[in-house]
Amino acid sequence: MFYSSESSPRKTSSHACLDTGELAPALSSYTAHMNRIIKTTGLDALYVVGPGHGAPAILACLWLEEALACFWPRYSRDRAGLTRLITKFSTPGGFPSHINAETPGCIHEGGELGYALSVSFGAIMDNPNLVVTCVVGDGEAETGPTATAWHGYKYIDPVESGAVLPILHLNGFKISERTIFGCMDDKELIALFSGYGYQVCIVDDMQNIDRDLATAMECALSEISRIQQAARSGKPIVKPRWPMIILRTPKGWTGPKELHGEFIEGYRPEELFVIQGKEGETEGAPRDEVTEIIPTLKDKRLGFRKEAYAAFQPLEVPEWMPFGVQRGSEVSCMKTIGSFLREVIKKNPTTFRIFSPDELVSNKLDAVFDVTGRNFQWDVASRAQGGRVIEILSEHTCQGMLQGYTLTGRTALFPTYEAFIGIVHTMMVQYSKFTKMAHETDWRTDVGSVNYLETSTWARQEHNGFSHQNPSFIGAVLNLKPKLARVYLPPDANCFLSTMAHCLRAKNYINLMVGSKQPTTAWLSPEEADRHCVAGASVWKFASVDEGVNPDVVLVGIGTEVTFEVISAAALLRKLVPALRVRVINVTDLMILGPWGSHPHALSNEDFESLFTPDRHVIINYHSYPIEVKGLLSGRPNLERMTIAGYQEEGTYDISMMLCNHVSRYHVAAAAVRAGALFNAKVASEAHELATYIMHLIAQDKKYILHEGRDPDGTYDTPVFDKF
Repeated sequence: MFYSSESSPRKTSSHACLDTGELAPALSSYTAHMNRIIKTTGLDALYVVGPGHGAPAILACLWLEEALACFWPRYSRDRAGLTRLITKFSTPGGFPSHINAETPGCIHEGGELGYALSVSFGAIMDNPNLVVTCVVGDGEAETGPTATAWHGYKYIDPVESGAVLPILHLNGFKISERTIFGCMDDKELIALFSGYGYQVCIVDDMQNIDRDLATAMECALSEISRIQQAARSGKPIVKPRWPMIILRTPKGWTGPKELHGEFIEGYRPEELFVIQGKEGETEGAPRDEVTEIIPTLKDKRLGFRKEAYAAFQPLEVPEWMPFGVQRGSEVSCMKTIGSFLREVIKKNPTTFRIFSPDELVSNKLDAVFDVTGRNFQWDVASRAQGGRVIEILSEHTCQGMLQGYTLTGRTALFPTYEAFIGIVHTMMVQYSKFTKMAHETDWRTDVGSVNYLETSTWARQEHNGFSHQNPSFIGAVLNLKPKLARVYLPPDANCFLSTMAHCLRAKNYINLMVGSKQPTTAWLSPEEADRHCVAGASVWKFASVDEGVNPDVVLVGIGTEVTFEVISAAALLRKLVPALRVRVINVTDLMILGPWGSHPHALSNEDFESLFTPDRHVIINYHSYPIEVKGLLSGRPNLERMTIAGYQEEGTYDISMMLCNHVSRYHVAAAAVRAGALFNAKVASEAHELATYIMHLIAQDKKYILHEGRDPDGTYDTPVFDKF
């Protein structure tokens, strides 16, 4: 609803408002009280809104404080700007009904519920003066991610980080169904959240709601200050009870009883806006009485906080080559990366963190503990010591904290088991949508990339089985906007070092790195690895016949273990079929495969043909599902010559994983013989016999594994070549 120039209300309605209008009074009320406190105390604050369709209230408040006019001049603080804001709301070219990256002061995409609280905790880490007021609706509070995020304070050291003030807003319903928390009485709510470690204040006196809410917020901020001052003076409170507010309001609070009539008559716009004002007054501007609580200093206002749009602090990334390993040695990629990350932490003590749902020790990244610790404040072994590592067995909480930390200007790493990173698939997609929209504004600056590190992969399971085999997160990243998505499968430790250093320096991307934690051969020297990673793919001359010149067949490895099998196949072919001319290629940057123009990294047609040849058959051994590579290659010419093998949802252990998913050295070698025979008459004369013999070796290995309970001796020995 908005006013007309005749000083009488004009009645308008929009289906776009849906039925979430009851959010507006509460969200506006929180904003008003925060503004009042900020103006009187100078508090540094951000506002994170969990309820999905809360944009109307937030946009109205941002219009009042002139943040919209600053970042979006067409929404000027006058009649024309207000009319434009209202009439374009939730229509093409206007703001959506939920908060997104176009909203000043926003660091959280409304829509998919459950993540506001964990994002808030990530935002305050290493921001010691920042308070984030986080509103959680009672619908969102039913989600699993929110249930765990209440524990976020247990990972906040008040010496180095700020504070979150959670406000649980209970109106009793979702759209029409009652909520769990809305059906709990005060004793039950206090018991629950006291058990979580909170000091609970319930505000529910509707006759004195503003007075009580003001008092509750002031008391909460006073308690936050007390906890922080104690910690920063060297006398930390053990297991402090951080404050939270529970606000009970009726569903539809302050909403109209009728669409026309009573509500409109009681609106009285002339009390809020300048209508046919005096000379010098701006038509449609809010009256001074409305804006007097807005902070005088613009950079203190909620829509102007630089933490939300211009706070990026690039990492000081150390040179990675000194951490490189000798070519031909057998080392764990993750152990090597752990040593590198240790140095990253030393150089960036307040701008880099690791969020991990799995223990870093398990993933062989524990070298970081030489210089830092786990930031778990409820553990007597780690409290009051800071720490760059957050280990909590909730992928959702790690993702939310990472998002909040990244969007407020810092950089983080998310290492995890490959099989379970898919838990945050939709969170990652939601974040990518926020990033896409942020790119399309002209006032949001760069942010660090979101960096995922997948390890403990399906290919080398140790004691784990079929349940721990799921590489599908690669496909989730491939589906993102090409300008955002990067997928890397470094084949050895030196390539992984190069890739990690690149990803930590990169901005605005979603980077996925996939690799093994088990010892594997370092195929390339640091210098060779650097050139290989810059190119994204290259011919491995040491494993190719005549350095890959004029091949009969091309073998391609994409991923650590499957590349080992390709190299082993090349060695086997050198022994069994010396006449077969083989070119071996490794692809470390998956995005090069797409047609020219489909991705910033995609090879030109000329480069693609020079690497993979114009007409020879290409045998691709891929770490994940074959359909992903097929999709990437779609649009390239002569795809009928491509054979792609990958994970087929068959699971056992170690080398038998290669066998049962048809990516073993034997499957590669047999396919190479058959394909190479089409271009080599000498090989063709014995191709059937050779391929049959090679496939028979599979049966022999399977028999040995079943009988002995282990892989045949020499399975993981580095293949020997004359020039390696």
